[in-house]
Amino acid sequence: QVQLVESGGGLVQSGGSLRLSCAASGRVYEIYFMGWYRQVPGKERELVATINLGDATNYSDSVKGRFTISTDSTKDTMYLQMNSLKPEDTDVYYCNVVVYGGDNYWGQGTQVTVSS
Repeated sequence: QVQLVESGGGLVQSGGSLRLSCAASGRVYEIYFMGWYRQVPGKERELVATINLGDATNYSDSVKGRFTISTDSTKDTMYLQMNSLKPEDTDVYYCNVVVYGGDNYWGQGTQVTVSS
């Protein structure tokens, strides 16, 4: 089992910045792939950014150049630095990890609201 706790969401004006954190505990040594997703009620969960153990990253076109995904040196905390935020970035953001064997784990979600 892996437990994920997100923090850092909140209300920010358009053009502002926020940094989300996702702290992992439990079987963190089995994590090999991590990512951030976002979802509004009634819509499918959308990939925002991913990072693997080799620090290779991938971003959705909608956030490329504005958001940066990273981890700390021990790989048990993941971050999403969000700059130049837009109202359309308003969503609940979830962190996700995949462990060897293919099991997926999700955080509880953190609300990000960008006012115009």
